[in-house]
Amino acid sequence: MKSIAALQAVVTATPFDGEPSTVELDAVEWEMPLILAEVDLLDAEIMTLDRPATELGERRIRRARRRVLDERRNLTNRVGLVQSGGAA
Repeated sequence: MKSIAALQAVVTATPFDGEPSTVELDAVEWEMPLILAEVDLLDAEIMTLDRPATELGERRIRRARRRVLDERRNLTNRVGLVQSGGAA
């Protein structure tokens, strides 16, 4: 009977050090404006959870939602530019 342990060294030849790669860090940096906009939206929604709805709270949420949509659009446009950057 063969032992699986002998084959495991071949499968996991490169140990995972737990740190993100440069490519992963670049992707996070690329998406950071969207991440921050989503955090702002979450903050606005949390502030209105335990209070009655006010005009100011509603405006804050609407503004945060618009910012998230703007950042999603910007990110999509940037990704589209990178992907369609072939020879013209």
